[in-house]
Amino acid sequence: MEETVGFPKDKQFTYFSDPIFIHKDSNILSVEVVEKIKTAVEGKDWIEVVSIVKDIQQKVSISTVKIAVTGDSGNGMSSFINALRLIGHEEEDSAPTGVVRITKEPAQYFSSKFPNVELWDLPGTGVTAQSMENYLEEMKLDNYDLVIIIASEQFSSNHVKLAKAMQRMRRRFYVVWTKLDRDLSSSPLLEPQLLQSIQKNIWENLQKEGVKEPPIFLVSNIDPLAHDFQKLREMLQEDIFNSRKNGLLETLFHICDKTINDKVEAIKRSIYADNLSNDFGIMCPDNLRECQKVFQQFFGVDDKTLQQVALNMRQPDAYYMDAKQSQVTQIYPQDGSALSRVYDSGIQLLFTGFDSVYCCFNSRHYRHTQQKRVLDEVAEETKKILRKILKDFIILP
Repeated sequence: MEETVGFPKDKQFTYFSDPIFIHKDSNILSVEVVEKIKTAVEGKDWIEVVSIVKDIQQKVSISTVKIAVTGDSGNGMSSFINALRLIGHEEEDSAPTGVVRITKEPAQYFSSKFPNVELWDLPGTGVTAQSMENYLEEMKLDNYDLVIIIASEQFSSNHVKLAKAMQRMRRRFYVVWTKLDRDLSSSPLLEPQLLQSIQKNIWENLQKEGVKEPPIFLVSNIDPLAHDFQKLREMLQEDIFNSRKNGLLETLFHICDKTINDKVEAIKRSIYADNLSNDFGIMCPDNLRECQKVFQQFFGVDDKTLQQVALNMRQPDAYYMDAKQSQVTQIYPQDGSALSRVYDSGIQLLFTGFDSVYCCFNSRHYRHTQQKRVLDEVAEETKKILRKILKDFIILP
């Protein structure tokens, strides 16, 4: 029976319930920094958000990216690391290699070709008799930004399990087939046919288990300038950049979205209690256009605030306006009083559908439904604008 690969228990903690991890020892995105971002978003202070992000991105740009190299024992992981670093096996800081040599503990290496990157040579999956689930936990593969799965001779069930685990853990990973020089010297196939055959075999094995096709590179450890090695290095450089930028963006989006959602829930409590007038100064809660304007001011996406933000960020006045929906203004007349007229006339009797029929007998329910719809639209406007601000100002070197 095939072994089921599960998640290792996470050794990190989450500030929120969703799976965006913040390390306890992080000096880049500590809980204190998260609180500062939340406070700025709650206070609709977009200039302060940008200021905090600029400080964070300076640290992120020089933060360490951790890359794990793993696979079955004997596949040439250590030789691959040396070839990737463009150093010979005989050099002092090279990864030890050899027929009898087996990596028994994770070993860390660095390369001037990849600044601020840790290359980790992990023990192969066949070093001990532990299950794949135990291997994932013992090697702490969830702590790495990118994983390179090394294979040669055959693409084994362990390789497939590793790939499945990486996909399940949402980790970027490559498959690298090493020792291509040996395959070329021993195969009766011509080189193009052999390369196609190896690629197809890897892809078919992954496809059977529902793994989306990762980047696949065919290389020779003894010739680090030939075959796919240059393409691998180029993609690695790009992914190192993206892991810093996209990882930061994803986490910031999550923090900001969660903060905005909390504000939405607070306003909905006022809607349910019919307290919009007292809590937010809305003179006529039945006037949806007035509700929209007040909500936009509360979230900091009203025209005046956005113009000021654009001015501070040296952008055209209308720079952030394209993210605004303004559906309420389009749907309802200029006085925004459609809701009141529905209550005061028999027009609601023309509505169809269960919810609308129910509203005929419960105008309070209908009022709340429409107010919440306006609120949700403004919240989405806020998320779009804030994402645009963050994307514009997170540009890592």
